Parts: sequence; structure tokens; C-alpha cells
Amino acid sequence: MSAVANPATVAECLRVGAGFSQGDRNWIAEQFATLDARLAGFHADATELEVSVKDREARGQKVTLECWIAGRQKIVTTSAEEDLHAALNDVRDDLRRRLNDAKTRQEPRHNKHLREVPQPQDEVDESEDPARADAETA
Repeated sequence: MSAVANPATVAECLRVGAGFSQGDRNWIAEQFATLDARLAGFHADATELEVSVKDREARGQKVTLECWIAGRQKIVTTSAEEDLHAALNDVRDDLRRRLNDAKTRQEPRHNKHLREVPQPQDEVDESEDPARADAETA
């Protein structure tokens, strides 16, 4: 994969939606900082993240994290955890898994995982087995 001139980061791409204030943004960006390594393969100009919460601090709250990357399908992750911190971690981890899955699907067929599969043995080279070479000439 070629290096990206302006890699995406959570701090640059994150928007806070319903249920959060701009004051929450820095705290959420810190929680999501581990996504930076995964997002670095995408251009910041073509990447957007939006986090929102419905019924914050109430029973049945729902946290949603949406990710838009140009040329890919939108990824939406949700969590119904009652603790806001746990819900944010849940959607973050789910997004990381789904980004990894999407990357694996888009890699070429001759990727590393396929190269690790043992290949069948090629025919023995006659120069490596002189007894076999003698038997064939006799």
C-alpha cells in the first residue's frame, strides 16, 4: 500500500452528533485515538467519522459511530451499553474490526495469508538426486 500524503486521524475527522457537545469532542477523540493507526491508510480529506448518542445517560441509551471513506461503503457501528465509556469503547473496537475485515477483502488474491499456505512439492530435480538420474538413464 502506498503512503498517504495526508493520513486520516480521529482528531481531524471526528464530528460529534446528537447527544454530544463540542466539549465532549476532545474526550471522545482520546478514547478513539487507537483508531489512528487503522485510519492512517486513508486520506484525511476523504474520511469522516461521526459519533452520536440517543437518550444519553438514560436506560436504553444507544451510541452510534458512522465512518465514511471515499470509495467504500459506509460503516455504522452501534452499542447499547449503559455506561457511556463502555459504549464508546464498544463502537470503537467494532469499527476497527470492520475496517480490518474490509481491508482483508480488498487485498489482492496473492496476499500474505495465501502465501503462507504450504505449496505442493515440485518434481525432484535430477541434479539433486543422482540415484534417480542414473536409474532413468539405465
